[in-house]
This record gives sequence, structure tokens and C-alpha cells, in this order.
Amino acid sequence: MTETLSPVLPDEVDRAARALLEAACDKELRIATAESCTGGLLASLLTDVAGASHAFERGFVTYSDEAKSELLGIPLELIAREGAVSAAVACAMAEGALRASRADIALSVTGFAGRGGPDDEPGLVHFGCARRGRATAHHEAHFGDIGRGAVRVECLRTGLAMLAEAL
Repeated sequence: MTETLSPVLPDEVDRAARALLEAACDKELRIATAESCTGGLLASLLTDVAGASHAFERGFVTYSDEAKSELLGIPLELIAREGAVSAAVACAMAEGALRASRADIALSVTGFAGRGGPDDEPGLVHFGCARRGRATAHHEAHFGDIGRGAVRVECLRTGLAMLAEAL
């Protein structure tokens, strides 16, 4: 079990994180994350598993547009044109995390965890998953207005599943 997050996470999320890291270790692959609406929660979960630290290479928390641009190399013009919560930005985040790391696989998360502006759809989240030598995968989720915490937990489930598939 993970140490610090286990009291608040569903058991299957904890098991999925452990299984993912064990599989990454077995295949000698390293993982990076680029997170916006989850604020580093996925990176925290992956660093909570004792004995698997060498499978997690690094995480980027890129909540602002400027952070996405500065840390991941995403053009601000792309963010302005497509929106920070979009397929194009999610894919660019994952690809940027690969470029800015030594990871083999990168997962990005960008979305609306809760109610934001009047045009924002609560629970709309875009995921990108990039693996060196492969096409970047995208997934769009509509979790609904279930609350910020619940959306973030659903993001963990989806992100872990995408990473496992990329292995």
C-alpha cells in the first residue's frame, strides 16, 4: 500500500499504482507526469509506493498557461487557440514532458476538476499519453459535476489505466 495517500484513496487505485510501477520496473521503463487539474496528485501517488522510485522519473505541475509553456515548451499560441483544456494541449503536454525528461512514457492531465468559468464543463478532462517511438494517445473524459476531489480520483484511475496500456 502507498503510505500517505492510502487512507483517502480507493483500494483499487492503490493496487493499480503498485501494479503499474512493478510492470514499469520489470520492463525497465521510466514514467513522467505533466499535471494541471490534478495538481501533482498522480506524481504523489506514484512516489508513495516504496521500492519503485526508479520507475518514476519526474513530474511537472503546470497549472498555469505560462507553466505549460515554460516547463513543457507548449506555445502560448496553441493554448490560446485550442484552450488549456483540449486534446491538442493534453497531447502537447505529454510530448513536452517526454522532451524535458529522461522518461520513456509520459502522462498528461488537463481539465476542469470543478466549476470554473461560465463556459467550463465541470469534470471535463483531457489526457495525453506519449511513449517514445509511438503515436501519442488521447482520451477525453466527462466525469460530470461530482466535485473536485472525486474528479481527481477519477483522473487517477484513467491516468493509471492509460499508463498501463502504454507499457
